[in-house]
Amino acid sequence: MRDVVICGVGMTPVGEHWDSSLREIGADAVQLALKDAGLDTVDALYVGNAFGATFSSQSNVSALIADYAGLGGVEAIGIDAADASGGAALRTGYLAVASGLVDTVMVVGAEKSTDAIGSARVAARSVGLDADYEAVHGATLTALAGLLMRRYMYENGLELPAFEGFSINAHRNAKPNALAMFRNQIKEGAFARASMVSDPVNLFDGAPDADGAAAVILTASERARRMNQPAVRIAGSGAATDTFSIQERRDPLRFRAVELSAQRAFGQAGILPGEVDLLEAHDAFTIFSVLSLEASGFASRGEGWKLAQNAGEALSLKGSLPISTFGGLKARGNPVGATGVYQAVEAVLQLRGQAGGNQVANARTAVIQSVGGAAATAFTHVLTTR
Repeated sequence: MRDVVICGVGMTPVGEHWDSSLREIGADAVQLALKDAGLDTVDALYVGNAFGATFSSQSNVSALIADYAGLGGVEAIGIDAADASGGAALRTGYLAVASGLVDTVMVVGAEKSTDAIGSARVAARSVGLDADYEAVHGATLTALAGLLMRRYMYENGLELPAFEGFSINAHRNAKPNALAMFRNQIKEGAFARASMVSDPVNLFDGAPDADGAAAVILTASERARRMNQPAVRIAGSGAATDTFSIQERRDPLRFRAVELSAQRAFGQAGILPGEVDLLEAHDAFTIFSVLSLEASGFASRGEGWKLAQNAGEALSLKGSLPISTFGGLKARGNPVGATGVYQAVEAVLQLRGQAGGNQVANARTAVIQSVGGAAATAFTHVLTTR
């Protein structure tokens, strides 16, 4: 199996791009990554897209982007794993290069959430849940996050302010990120006063759906020496699933898919959680961050929330475990199926030392996690300069 490196990256601003189509933002990310790597084309294109069919009335998104980006003739495959589609596409690209069957792969994440609005967007997004036992009864991902958060608060004797450090940290990190959707900061105490969406999940708790596209180019390490940029190695790649619906889980507060994917990625990379310099968590909701930190071994059961104390000081760019270093899904924005690829681009910039005002000092090892649905599927990758 060949060593796989990331040799080119590109990402578009995250926001509401009413004047751009899905194909346009995808092609923009492709061109940025090609320029970064100093390449004209690639051998294959793998596209992570969660809701193109429901948001944008467009399936076969991989061929659409390949055509519009001028990559005619390349192998192009679309990857759907709901909110984890970007992480799944990265995993697919990694396996293709590692196997030796493909030399150079472009992994793109692209989503146009603003093609659907209001209740239509909620319905479009709910196809990532169990259609027979959840969505048909009106359950949404936000509602499920609310159930998990309420149960966690009950079991650990917590009130809502205990979680505010996650959102404070995300918005603090988004401020210097010119590509972020929300660059405003959240003051201490404001979190618990925000309008409720699905009690106890409120407006400052959940990540905003957004438009955006990001791309990374993967190749074998021996080929990367001829590229423009320093290569970042994918030292570990893990994937796992859990029962699809949370009501079927013996312990709903145990993110088993995240746990297994992290164990597999860490084992392959030969690292322990304490050796990680930064984490790009799937912070679609603060409870997802908490449960993922616990599942991945960064915190003990029932103690993940403690990392957010003191306005998220431990999670800050200068903290013991920086997370959401460019704002995360919460403040950079959540272009759903593209988020896993945004995480990869951001981690690469950190490891190259090119993160500007978002730079984590002396970053050598980064972990990125992409979670689908209510953690029914998860992908964990370990990126390193070593």
